[in-house]
Amino acid sequence: MQRGALLDAARSLLSEGGTEALTFPALAERTGLARSSVYEYFRSRAAVVEELCEVDFPVWAAEVETAMQAAEGPEDTVEAYVRAQLALVGDRRHRAVVAISSSELDAGAREKIRAAHGGLVAMIGEALEALGHEQPRLAAMLLQGIVDAAVRRIELGAAEDPEVITEAAVGMALRGVRG
Repeated sequence: MQRGALLDAARSLLSEGGTEALTFPALAERTGLARSSVYEYFRSRAAVVEELCEVDFPVWAAEVETAMQAAEGPEDTVEAYVRAQLALVGDRRHRAVVAISSSELDAGAREKIRAAHGGLVAMIGEALEALGHEQPRLAAMLLQGIVDAAVRRIELGAAEDPEVITEAAVGMALRGVRG
């Protein structure tokens, strides 16, 4: 239960203040634990990050996959893939992951994030192949680039409304640069 409370506190700290806010004293304060007790659960900030990735990415990926499975046809699947990821931007778990991935992480944490993103990219390959892409893996990686750019734009609090960014990303994914 304490480990879960620490992870929940870490999510809150990351989503509220970015990686600078994720400190062991702040985790201790949020959970009511002694600072030394936090070290009993996690050896470093990177260990907190790694565990957040292990816990949150699969849940996030399952939500994206569920949206894709509800779609009818490959084009609708691509749209669901984009929309589901962008809908998660407001979710505290996602804000924490974005904060995490923009920080300096050790190799283990970076590898977990890379692997999780690789899982997302792999999910869309079949739909892209059905749309006639000769290199569905490459197309999936480029499609994820569109999603990642839209996520960053939304996270930055860009001048455009998040819905406008989402519609632009979906349009780019389905029609490329054609207007």
